Formats: sequence, C-alpha cells, structure tokens
Amino acid sequence: MQNYKFFDHTADVLFEAYGKDLNELFTNAALALQAIQVRQKTVSPKQKKTFTLENTAVDMLLFDFLQELVYLKDADEMVFSKFKVTVKQTKATYQLSAACWGEKISLKKHTLNVDAKAITLHQFEVKQVKNKWIARVIVDI
Repeated sequence: MQNYKFFDHTADVLFEAYGKDLNELFTNAALALQAIQVRQKTVSPKQKKTFTLENTAVDMLLFDFLQELVYLKDADEMVFSKFKVTVKQTKATYQLSAACWGEKISLKKHTLNVDAKAITLHQFEVKQVKNKWIARVIVDI
C-alpha cells in the first residue's frame, strides 16, 4: 500500500497520507511533510524529540501534530526521518504520543526542498474508508 502521494496545487503543496490505522496514518503524514522539506535519505535519525498532544477530534489532532513538526523545524531547526506515533482514543479525547528521530538542518549535508510554513485548514480532512484511514493536507509553503 502506498504511504502518501502528492497532487498538483497552485501555490501550496497538497498530499494525501494513508494508513491501516491512526498510528500508521499519522506516521505517513509526518513522512510526507518531511519529504516536502528535505530529501529523506539525507537525514540521519541521530537526535530524538518526544511530545504528547491531545484533542477531542482526530482531524484536529493530526493538524496539531503536523503543526508541531513545523514548529520544531522553525524553533529547533530539526528535520526528521523516522517516527513512532501512538494515537489512543478515550471516551472524550484522542491522545498522541510521538517520538521523532532526526537532526539539525545542515546546508552541507541535507538536500532541502521547500520550506513548510504552516498546515492549512483548507480542505483538511481525516476519514476512514472501509479498512483504511486517509488524510488530505495542504501545506503552505
């Protein structure tokens, strides 16, 4: 199964990510976001960043997660090549625990693509279709 794919979009980058469950969907969306910014093969999983998030809606949890990755790129100058994401649903919320491995951006080492500025809510969607999850995301570049 394909993990993610990109679509033509006028000014931004549009992708869909796929997963058999929410953990795989969130991981594949994170990998797609990184692929927009940097050639993945040039990023070594040397440093680990962990964080947790919580939201009442699964789509907004994915939005928050991707925004956090943009924040880590901007604030800590980090790009990532490996993720372990766990999403759990309770009665009232969805809880995410993420471990992200990567390294500081190096112009000498990394092949950079475009700079992701933000995740947009325009056409943002997370849905379950039969036995797979699909996320549609537009990234402001």
